[in-house]
Amino acid sequence: MPKTEERIDKWLWCMRVFKTRTIATDACKKGRVMMGGVPVKPSRMVKPGDVIDVRKPPVTYSFRVLAIAPGRLGARLVADYLENITPPSQYELLEMTKISGFVDRQKGLGRPTKRDSRELSRFKEESYADSFFLDWEDDDDNDNDDND
Repeated sequence: MPKTEERIDKWLWCMRVFKTRTIATDACKKGRVMMGGVPVKPSRMVKPGDVIDVRKPPVTYSFRVLAIAPGRLGARLVADYLENITPPSQYELLEMTKISGFVDRQKGLGRPTKRDSRELSRFKEESYADSFFLDWEDDDDNDNDDND
């Protein structure tokens, strides 16, 4: 007899939303899994027709339960058991994040990037520093001439 209900953490794992059931359980405990805008516990039962929102920063995915699977499914079979109803705006947000090259670290912390290293070595070169300071001194001389 096919199942009509299943725990939400197990369902998320079976549908390959999360790699392990433990990660699915932790996401529920942290309030990243919601039904009807309300965070749910890992033991919450889901049934066909339920809509589940899963927040995986920066995107919130939305899924509609079509059926309860007998166990973990292969990737090709997932579409028979859930419908992805995530709004296109969420995917645009994901694409913008990828394009912007967002790195999750505060500026100035961690090792310098390759670009930072190049800029630092370029700044340390005598020819660059000398030309910068010479140009700056010339600007000061011109300013003084105007005032006389």
